[in-house]
Amino acid sequence: MEILNPSDIQSQYGLKTLEKMSKTHARGASIKLGFPKEIDNDEKRVCITPGGASLLVANGHEVLIEKGAGDAAHFSDNDYSEAGAEICYSARELYKKAEIITKVAPPTAAERELMQPGQILISAVHLGNVSIDFFKDLIQKNCTGIGFEFIQSVDGSFPIVRMMHEITGSLTVQIAAHYLETSQNGQGLIIGGISGVPPATVTILGAGIIAEYAARTALGYGAQVFVLDTDLSALRRLENALDRRIITAMANHQYLTAAIKSADIVIGAALTEGSKAPCWVTDPMVTTMRPGSIIVDAVIDQGGCISTSRPTTHSKPVFRMHDVIHYCVPNIPSNVARTATYALNNVLVPYLISIGDAGGIEQVLWNNTDLRNGAYIYRRNLTQKALSSQFDLPFREIDMLMASRL
Repeated sequence: MEILNPSDIQSQYGLKTLEKMSKTHARGASIKLGFPKEIDNDEKRVCITPGGASLLVANGHEVLIEKGAGDAAHFSDNDYSEAGAEICYSARELYKKAEIITKVAPPTAAERELMQPGQILISAVHLGNVSIDFFKDLIQKNCTGIGFEFIQSVDGSFPIVRMMHEITGSLTVQIAAHYLETSQNGQGLIIGGISGVPPATVTILGAGIIAEYAARTALGYGAQVFVLDTDLSALRRLENALDRRIITAMANHQYLTAAIKSADIVIGAALTEGSKAPCWVTDPMVTTMRPGSIIVDAVIDQGGCISTSRPTTHSKPVFRMHDVIHYCVPNIPSNVARTATYALNNVLVPYLISIGDAGGIEQVLWNNTDLRNGAYIYRRNLTQKALSSQFDLPFREIDMLMASRL
């Protein structure tokens, strides 16, 4: 006879209590899913492709998409219409009709005004830039908030974050190569060097997904690559994944100071999932870099890991400080909007279908660990401890809220 381990049961069902689920909705409910157009001119992505819309419609759901939402990613209104989606001609119309709003950027104050009481929001939170009013507005309207940064699978991975980080890591080196050019007032270097001329030195802070894809791309260019992290096991993993073609070091003051000083390109990829990024590089360290060197802070949306960083935009992406070029755009994947839209669609559509299959958000949170982990506001309560500490707001465990039916 098989003996069940209690921890296995908890992992499977996710809740710490023994209450049974009460069935309050019919399984397979039809849901109205809204995909608004991003109002920030620098945000070109959308969360769904016409193919994803077709799949949702085939599963019995109504797909509402705002006119022009997919234009920047080269998906036309006609593409969505042919897939069975309804085109809404204003954001107000879409927000009024939809039960679930799925968008890339967190809604602005104007967009939060359009949100309906009890609505469900699935979007990024952008921990480095979000204000306390964002959470207060959603709590006041009794909305359920699910954040891209918090959606975590049982294996510990963050599926949406990972997809965007893969894109970000690959793009950071491509961006840095451009700004190293003489025409951009960089050092006038080619990353890979040529015969008789050594390659550029790329220093990567962090050993996560962004760092891995940045390192792969930099190695592909032919650069000399240093990776620093405070986690020795993460450095070992990355060394093994890249066949020891990189040089690794612990991110202590000694090694950081030396690596920053010798770098032609510094890529900030130090990140703690679900929290603000740690700041590893100080102003004095940046002053030691060569004039025309490049900093790409790829975690600026989480606050940045370099003290001289400040958020920039795709329309004005760089600034110079201490004669070092800084590129600090929070939404780097937006620069490849079509690829990024496909990536978001691939992860989000199965979650949206699961909400419908369960009969609504209340039911799916019982059995979908990813979405339950992703919830940061539920039943007028903040449910992420890190956010509670950051904004000094009351916090309650979502498991307890669900079990108590508060």
